[in-house]
Amino acid sequence: MESIINFLNNLLWGQVLIPLLLGVGLYFSLRLHAIQLRRFGHMFSILRQGRGENRHGISPFQALCTSLASRVGTGNLAGVAVAIYIGGPGAIFWMWLTALLGMATGYAESALAQLYKTQDSSGTYRGGPAYYIERGLGQRWLGQVFAVLLILSFGFVFNAVQANSIAVAMQGAFALDTLWSGLILVCLAGLVIFGGIRTIAHTAEKLVPLMALLYLGIALCVLILNLERVPAMFASIFSSAFGLQEAAGGVTGGLMVALMNGVKRGLFSNEAGMGSAPNAAASAIPVPHHPASQGFIQALGVFVDTIVICTCTALVILLSGVFEPGNGLTGIELTQAALDATLGGVGKYLVAIAIFFFAFTSIIGNYMYAESNLLYLLGGRTLMPVIQGMRALVLAMVLWGALEKVGIVWDAADASMGLMALVNLLALLLLSGVVIRLTRDYEQQLKRGQQPHLQLQKGDYPGLVDSQIWSEHKPQ
Repeated sequence: MESIINFLNNLLWGQVLIPLLLGVGLYFSLRLHAIQLRRFGHMFSILRQGRGENRHGISPFQALCTSLASRVGTGNLAGVAVAIYIGGPGAIFWMWLTALLGMATGYAESALAQLYKTQDSSGTYRGGPAYYIERGLGQRWLGQVFAVLLILSFGFVFNAVQANSIAVAMQGAFALDTLWSGLILVCLAGLVIFGGIRTIAHTAEKLVPLMALLYLGIALCVLILNLERVPAMFASIFSSAFGLQEAAGGVTGGLMVALMNGVKRGLFSNEAGMGSAPNAAASAIPVPHHPASQGFIQALGVFVDTIVICTCTALVILLSGVFEPGNGLTGIELTQAALDATLGGVGKYLVAIAIFFFAFTSIIGNYMYAESNLLYLLGGRTLMPVIQGMRALVLAMVLWGALEKVGIVWDAADASMGLMALVNLLALLLLSGVVIRLTRDYEQQLKRGQQPHLQLQKGDYPGLVDSQIWSEHKPQ
């Protein structure tokens, strides 16, 4: 089994997915005329409008926070450090570029999730790649494959990994036994998860902005204390990104190492194209009442995750002076040592607290995705015994993850997520014409000075689009 998993990961992540993910991001950037740059300010104006919810769905702001809850995890702390350790400071430049391309992919997949969303038996909006694969492409079997892969990776394994990160951090910083960490985490997560999608959205709405602002504040403190090093740091990032530092030292391969590690960590962090965030996007009541508006919101999520939060970690590490290639200090230990060097002995405590918030919100965000896909497999029926059973299994995996080393299970999740991304990217390319048509409709209405609203005409979009959903006007 280990050999099969390693073969899949080497094939998917080593040869197929990275060029495909970047290629899809570049394709949508070109076809949509760099919409992530042209409409960057528009993303914030939409976010300010959409703060309300109703019985059918959550607000756009809650959908953004829920997707960020899942995106922002231990990878933002440990993954960035690994990218810098292996790829040098230049990896950060390629991480930024990956995020800029990923914003176009995130826009496309979330706009499609909105267009093809439906209502479950309780009247709540549900959608995501599994839904647009079936309703847009007419391939239910492929939607079912995607749903199973997402439930296995996000619902179970990734939550075990996040729990493990919290338990290890709490043990290292506060000498708290991993069993107690696991039990406390199960209780806290259970209170949120058993409350359903609205409790998850309300919790994310409160925790995500708080944790992002606190982490940004830490990074700004480090920046202020090391202002004299900032110009040299940016010079190092740009020169290392193109292998200039390595070339000056007679080292070959610097460019490719920086590029591959920056791209890989950027993709893992912001999840653009993976098919995860569209599940949150579909649950929102879009403002304006058009699928493209939620695409803009989720594109902003990619920006916040990578350009803002990952950059904070990079600043902390590169300004601290503790980073030395080949000194063996990498991952979360490198981030912790960087904060210790700048802010004194409180570094390990700050990192532990950051890990707790980042990983805990990931657990509840991941669960929301899993529940949406379970309901897809159930045909939209809200069968509470089945849903409650999955909630119990998720919490069991959280406890197991806190107590055990995840090892091969993490590799299996990578393989599962890789297959999931492959299915989603294929669907995005096949439905790219729909994304372009939606965008053109939205922007034409903006040019006419109108508040965009999807007005369906027969034959406008392929597949099954719920006309009742789009005929309803959400109160402003």
